[in-house]
Amino acid sequence: MADPVVRFAGKGLAVPPPLSLYIHLPWCVRKCPYCDFNSHAAQSLPETAYIDALLADLEHALPDIWGRRIHSVFFGGGTPSLFSAEGIDRILGGVRTLTQLLPGAEITLEANPGTVEAGRFAGFRNAGVTRVSLGIQSFNLRHLAALGRIHDAAEACRAAELVATHFDTFNLDLMYALPGQSLDEAVADIEAALCYQPPHLSAYHLTLEPNTPFGHTVPPNLPDDDVAADMQLAIESRLADAGMQHYETSAYARPGHVCRHNLNYWQFGDYLGIGAGAHSKLSFHDRIVRQMRVKHPQQYMDAVRACTHVAVIRTLTRDDLPFEFMMNALRLNEGVPAALFEERTGLPLIVSKNALERAREKGLLETAHTRLKPTLQGQRFLNDLLELFLPGE
Repeated sequence: MADPVVRFAGKGLAVPPPLSLYIHLPWCVRKCPYCDFNSHAAQSLPETAYIDALLADLEHALPDIWGRRIHSVFFGGGTPSLFSAEGIDRILGGVRTLTQLLPGAEITLEANPGTVEAGRFAGFRNAGVTRVSLGIQSFNLRHLAALGRIHDAAEACRAAELVATHFDTFNLDLMYALPGQSLDEAVADIEAALCYQPPHLSAYHLTLEPNTPFGHTVPPNLPDDDVAADMQLAIESRLADAGMQHYETSAYARPGHVCRHNLNYWQFGDYLGIGAGAHSKLSFHDRIVRQMRVKHPQQYMDAVRACTHVAVIRTLTRDDLPFEFMMNALRLNEGVPAALFEERTGLPLIVSKNALERAREKGLLETAHTRLKPTLQGQRFLNDLLELFLPGE
């Protein structure tokens, strides 16, 4: 009888995929009512103790990534810009000491307008951060208030000016389909963002997540589906006119400025996640595993000391892998080479033959067999496309 673990990854992975490092900093000034990330309002910030835990977590994880080079680092949250530049420098110093961080690796840090100033941005840059993702969400004071953001429109503008001054590559993060937002107001936010010539821009449809205040009590005056669709089309058109490529469901970039860290996710690359609640996806010759760290920050710090901080370890099965791969790869508007499926899963693409045929018949997937690429309809109805690859479908 075949080894049940080897069976999960087909004939095995000949070459491991690129590896990224995700570092979760879980504190915010205030939790936003739409946010379902693992974030916590900061009464006080145990920066030193938490960094101690992060570096111990990374050291414990070294056997899982031994000999592999790290292509990108991403500080997510929470609000990583609450941490001091000295703290970020200490974390990155530990990463360089413990791992094979590639020269020229992309190092991204998320920031919120209400938590930054010129000196802090300069400090982050000097620590080695190469890219900042700034959570603007809107330049409209009324919409910022509806979203529960801690910054106002003036702070949003000032933060965008600062990040453009200190970083060659940065992202401005916006949302649309907000409570009471009109089509013209959604486009006005895009126009305001373009004034700062962002190399990268993210535009997310507001989602009502179940375990959030917005999920429990739907905010009034949400745009209906038709208006939200009009907003999306108008945003896509304006950003195309501005020379930005719509390369992923919610991401737009000028040439040479795609987010390399996120692109690795979409191409089913590997990532080690450290910090409270961080997720990992790691490939070995005979298996692909997902992990999750303990979620609560204090419990995580205690668990690292006891070496019990990895709360969940799950090996992906043959049935899991087609959906897991497609859920990521088909978010890319240009898709991926068909050969990448076997390269990253260890399974022949023929295991998805029926799903691929149905997707092409429905007009959701391009007919070329050398590339897995959603059609324009497939991009619009991505969930319908992905459902075809669910186990048992």
